[in-house]
Amino acid sequence: MKKMILTIATGSIFFWFTPLAMAAAGAGEGSSAASGATGAARQAAGKATSDIKGTLSNLNETKEAANVAIGKGAVANTGTVAVKNSKVKDTISNKSNIEKSGNVAIGENATANLGSVTVQDGDVKGAISNKANVAKSANVAMGKMATANMGSVTMNEGSVKGSVSNSAQVEKSVNVALGENATANLGSVTIRKGSVEGSVENKFTASEAANVAIGKEAIANMGSVTMRGGTVKGSVSNEATVAKSANAAIGENSTANMGSVTLHESHIKGVVTNKAEINESANVAIGKNAVANMGTVAISDSTVDGVISNTAHVSNSANVAIGEGSTANVGSLTVE
Repeated sequence: MKKMILTIATGSIFFWFTPLAMAAAGAGEGSSAASGATGAARQAAGKATSDIKGTLSNLNETKEAANVAIGKGAVANTGTVAVKNSKVKDTISNKSNIEKSGNVAIGENATANLGSVTVQDGDVKGAISNKANVAKSANVAMGKMATANMGSVTMNEGSVKGSVSNSAQVEKSVNVALGENATANLGSVTIRKGSVEGSVENKFTASEAANVAIGKEAIANMGSVTMRGGTVKGSVSNEATVAKSANAAIGENSTANMGSVTLHESHIKGVVTNKAEINESANVAIGKNAVANMGTVAISDSTVDGVISNTAHVSNSANVAIGEGSTANVGSLTVE
């Protein structure tokens, strides 16, 4: 069963999209490709500072399409709202239905976003809502510091004065980040040095899906909420249902999180709840000091001003950490 699951990550789905993607390729340093996407600020050279007085709303239907960006700093967005160095004085809403499509970014610091909302150094005065339905599709980022986001909300040094909500359904699809410090987020919410003045909620359903990050300090998050140096003035809730899927992080100091909540150097002024239903799936971290969390809440150097609850039902599945100093947690609550 595990061999069958991992084949999804490295076999037919990925290579089926490769010729399709390359046929639509756009190349060049700082290149950017957008399909059914809204950008409050372009992530090309230069620092844009947009000021949006109203809402940002994106509704996308993509089928049998390819979106490709190639070059240093390449960014490929499909069915995505991307905010960088900008202000939004109302809500952000993104709804995407994506089928049989490929989104690819290749190059150092490449970023591939499919059915996602990304906020970098942004200021959002309202709530953020993302809903993504993805089937038979591939999202790939290749290069040092590569990031691949599928059906996710990611915040980096941004602020949101409302709730953050993500809902993703992913079937027979693959999300891959390849390169040193690669990050692959599938159906997840990630916050790095960001602040949210409301609740954070993530709901994720996956069937026959694969999320893979390969490289030194690689991070693979599937159906998880991860925070590093963030502040949330409300509750944090994660609910993940995963079947016949694989999540893998390969490389020294790699981390693989499936159906988990991980907090590091963060402050939560509310309850933390995690619910995970995992069946016939595999979560793997390989490398020195590798960490594999499945259906787990892991807290380090953080404060939580409320109850912490974890409920995990895991069947016919494997959680594996391989390497010197490696750690594997299943259905656990760890505090350090």
